[in-house]
Amino acid sequence: MSLAEIQSAIERLSFEERAKLAAWLHGWKDDEWDEQMKRDIAAGKLDSILHEVEEDIKAGRVREMP
Repeated sequence: MSLAEIQSAIERLSFEERAKLAAWLHGWKDDEWDEQMKRDIAAGKLDSILHEVEEDIKAGRVREMP
């Protein structure tokens, strides 16, 4: 199925069906993001960022968001 065919099929969906599809796609993206984060953390790719954040907290350069 081509992208154009998928787009055409989506355009024929009801509002409720499009809402369900959008929610599913959003969740799918989140799942992918979560898995990538797990791989990056395990590989140590975020260690330098974590260290920087910890230093900012210790130095008082972080404040609570309003």
